[in-house]
Amino acid sequence: MPDSKRIEIVQAGPLVTVQDLGRSGSRHQGVSRAGALDGLSLRLANRLVGNSDNAAGLELLFGNTRIRFLKEIWFALTGCECFATLNGKPVLLGWTKRARAGDELVIGMPRNGLCAYLAVDGGIDVPELMGSKSTDVQGVFGGWQGRKLQNGDVLPIGKKNPKQLKNRGVLLPALNHEIRVLAGPECEQFDAKMQDAFFNHGWKVTADSNRMGFRLEGEMLQRIESADLLSHGVFPGVIQVPPNGQPIILAAEAQATGGYPRIATIIQSDLWRVGQLRPGAFVHFKRVSRDEAAIAKAQQQRYLERISLTLAEGY
Repeated sequence: MPDSKRIEIVQAGPLVTVQDLGRSGSRHQGVSRAGALDGLSLRLANRLVGNSDNAAGLELLFGNTRIRFLKEIWFALTGCECFATLNGKPVLLGWTKRARAGDELVIGMPRNGLCAYLAVDGGIDVPELMGSKSTDVQGVFGGWQGRKLQNGDVLPIGKKNPKQLKNRGVLLPALNHEIRVLAGPECEQFDAKMQDAFFNHGWKVTADSNRMGFRLEGEMLQRIESADLLSHGVFPGVIQVPPNGQPIILAAEAQATGGYPRIATIIQSDLWRVGQLRPGAFVHFKRVSRDEAAIAKAQQQRYLERISLTLAEGY
């Protein structure tokens, strides 16, 4: 394999998978996007080690993972607030760090948030399938053998970045559970009281959430209309209301079509926050206009540009 570098999964947490930014252009075939739940954090981790934004890294839900580096390599951790150590010494989130052959990285249970991301210099070198190296957990394909990682898995690493890396860090975005949304196509099928309940009350993330969708618990939402809806296209970030009146946020492995009313859609610049919604947490939705969504997107782009500039100056 390129550069003959490897990392070994000594202890796999509840759900550790290989992810990049996902598959595009295949939803008409019923194939989900997959990819990182928190794409922003994966981008930041990749930039810290000099990879392209779309390089494959590891997504770790709920931490509790031990990884052994079998050759010297640079890595970076981003995402949820968790305690990590390299050979027993603390590792700062949002910083580039060098590991030597035999070093062990331990990522603990997150204190806040859900997903941590590990990027290594060169990226995880697994076969590309339908334009992506991401694991589709529900579809059982892509990533490493189409499954979550297990104890003893040894993963190849891609060709080393030609730039000389060194320890450097960036300011990671703050985790909070206010998510900005646009009104969905069927929002007006809920009366003023129901809309007030959705936009102005907190919703608890339930334990039966997964990479397909995050299920919420709160006041029951009822439509004004009783007629069934025709099937329509859906995608990550759409918030549906099934017959039980409890919303579902569609996530990375969401199905391509659905028939439940779409009360709202998460704006692109806040979609990463879905990947940090842990069971038991409360999420609040803030309704914004399309103009406000465009401004938020531009602000996030400027943040990423500043990060790239800072890192370029640090070489």
